[in-house]
Amino acid sequence: MWRRSFSAGYRCLGRRRIGPKGTWASRAARACSVPASPAGGISALQALDVWEELFEERGVSEPKHSADHIVAHLLGAKTRESLGRRNLTEILSRERTEQLWELCTRRLSRMPVQYVIEQWDFRDLTLKMRPPVFIPRPETEELVELVLMDLEKTCGQAEEGADAPLTCLEVGCGSGAISLSLLSSLPQLKAIALDRSQDAVDLTRENASSLGLQDRLQIYHIDVMKDPEAVLRLCSPVSALVSNPPYLFSEDMLSLEPEILRFEDPSALDGGQDGLDVIRQILTMAPKVLSDHGRAYLEVDPRHPRLIRRWVEANVEELRYVETRHDITGRPRFCILQKRDIRKGP
Repeated sequence: MWRRSFSAGYRCLGRRRIGPKGTWASRAARACSVPASPAGGISALQALDVWEELFEERGVSEPKHSADHIVAHLLGAKTRESLGRRNLTEILSRERTEQLWELCTRRLSRMPVQYVIEQWDFRDLTLKMRPPVFIPRPETEELVELVLMDLEKTCGQAEEGADAPLTCLEVGCGSGAISLSLLSSLPQLKAIALDRSQDAVDLTRENASSLGLQDRLQIYHIDVMKDPEAVLRLCSPVSALVSNPPYLFSEDMLSLEPEILRFEDPSALDGGQDGLDVIRQILTMAPKVLSDHGRAYLEVDPRHPRLIRRWVEANVEELRYVETRHDITGRPRFCILQKRDIRKGP
């Protein structure tokens, strides 16, 4: 697994769309001066020292990890530690040296490492990554674990004779990390993934195909804020609805780091004045797409769980707020809700 230590903006903001793939490197190179690649030979170990020092001087977050990941990727590994001493001390070819300088120049422009090396690990999957599609964070791996625990129980109960398919709906799929991780772990599961970004839809489709999961995943370009009825037309009742929606308060968008501000899609982050714009829409829609006793799982801002509980109790009679779960750092991060039959009461 790639190291999960990167903290370059816990949630990300997007940048203005710049254009087709390929413009990033040239614009990044023009954005900041960099040392010329050495005319003589240089080893990976020496290159690491050069770039770690330069990253630190230029204020690039986590300079050592940035250099380590890029060099490891260039040499066909996932971590510096997995490279032998010989690989690190051998003189790089001219071609590899130029490739290394190009990749590190992108990082110097504050492009996130995930975009620089064009891939990242999420749980046990390696996913393709490219801007402006939102980069999944470690907290979302915890969200997947919560959903998996419940779906595995449902699968166990269904083995006794229920033939109804087990289906999950993901709203805001980004790179496809959540849906694909669930599908990889549960062979009997099918999933539907939605996103309002065509870039995200395309990348999810690519990742599904490269992982051999495309036959169990339906992917749609839908904005639930503009056309929630389209979701209802597509979905039979689903066992679970899961989302890592935009949940930043709009005022928080101004204080995000350059890695976030310049490269990731703002629509994947900005949840409106109170961070709840998309969340309210998802929860309004949830009872219409969930099967009886189906559950909705949301990753949210730590300020949200109490607000969501109160709002659901006042506005969505068909949903019951089940519980709030905390992330690994102890912050209230995940909301679990369940559809209920209002004819039978809570």
